[in-house]
Amino acid sequence: MTIPEDFKTRLKIAKSKIKKQLDNDNEKRGSFMGSAFKLGTELVAAVAVGTIIGFILDTLFDTKPWLIIIFFFLGAAAGMLNVIRTANKMQKED
Repeated sequence: MTIPEDFKTRLKIAKSKIKKQLDNDNEKRGSFMGSAFKLGTELVAAVAVGTIIGFILDTLFDTKPWLIIIFFFLGAAAGMLNVIRTANKMQKED
């Protein structure tokens, strides 16, 4: 085998390795964005559900605005707890 052919072979191998690495990096970037959206959605959903439950109970028991406030904070706490648990789980997987 001559030197130019050997060089071409090594160059093809190096290019394929670089391409595989770039593809893996793009997949990881998309995965991180998905995880970030998941965490944000979990927090917002918990706060929204808590507030809605508080509103329903307030209209049922005629105690406005106390149950809305209480369930808003309970929903916020539950959302933060879910975010922390999910983030810890994702961190252990990496």
